[in-house]
Amino acid sequence: MKFRVLSTLLLAVFSVSLLAHAQDVKADVDKTAKDTAAATKKVAHKSAHAAQKAAVKTADVTTDTTKKAGHATKEGTEKTVDATDDAAKKTGHAVKKGVKKTAHATKEGAEETKDAVK
Repeated sequence: MKFRVLSTLLLAVFSVSLLAHAQDVKADVDKTAKDTAAATKKVAHKSAHAAQKAAVKTADVTTDTTKKAGHATKEGTEKTVDATDDAAKKTGHAVKKGVKKTAHATKEGAEETKDAVK
């Protein structure tokens, strides 16, 4: 009878210790899950913040590049307009000289023809 009581008592102590150990393991698993969730949340927040900063920097660089390209295009256009104006002036001047020379030569030719006809 003593053996039976002793074995029942031993079985109860063993069962209680297993239950306590199982609850410790469950508590450890719960704590690990909470810690992992908290760490994941921090990493996600940092990642989102870094992505936002990168987007702002990209937008700034794009804006700067667009402004520089626009400025370069404007300068190129102004230089082209200036060169076209200069070429047009030179062409106009050359045509004017040519017309004067042609008119003078025509007048001389007409006078020579007039003298030859007399």
